[in-house]
Amino acid sequence: MSKKNFTPAQVMQMLDLLRAEYPEAGCALEHVDTFELLVAVVLSAQTTDVSVNKVTPRLFAAYPDAKALAAADPEDVIELIRTIGMYKTKSKNIIHLAKQLCEQYDGIVPEDYDALVALPGVGRKTANVVLAEGFGHQKIAVDTHVFRVSNRIGLAEAKDVLKTEYALMDILPEDRWTEAHHLLIFHGRRCCSARKPACDRCPIASLCRKVGVE
Repeated sequence: MSKKNFTPAQVMQMLDLLRAEYPEAGCALEHVDTFELLVAVVLSAQTTDVSVNKVTPRLFAAYPDAKALAAADPEDVIELIRTIGMYKTKSKNIIHLAKQLCEQYDGIVPEDYDALVALPGVGRKTANVVLAEGFGHQKIAVDTHVFRVSNRIGLAEAKDVLKTEYALMDILPEDRWTEAHHLLIFHGRRCCSARKPACDRCPIASLCRKVGVE
């Protein structure tokens, strides 16, 4: 296989193989509505989903909606999320985020990209996750796993997250964007790790640009 872009058939084969390997692939952040999802994704920046899931039950029990969180004492929120990274900054962000939701959207998470990225602590990746998981849009959110894996296996050849997202949107079928996001994350966590990828047991090794063409 040459180092040119994959054919559509090869892309579909790759996604199908990853789906078969990780049938449970999906959003790992525990939530019951779009508000909890938004807050959880903001909290997950530079922190594992497992760590976030350990703090959100108590956080959402104390502050079940935007109105409650908007009125929270920052120190109380800090105590609830202290075990995750950047907890001081994140506590400020989610309180200000909740206030903005109440002031501009009656406490409801907006189904709009520009509105989402205008919220404190919300970037492109977070907005895409919320639109995909909360509202059913087809989106590719590029985190560290998606960036690493997609560029390593050859689905993208990009130096930054935004260009990687555009490359994936170009090569992947739109009706599988959200699925591909989850599959690449699971593959990055369970097989295609940063330091020591397990190429010997990789389900897509024959298609991988790093392995299959070398």
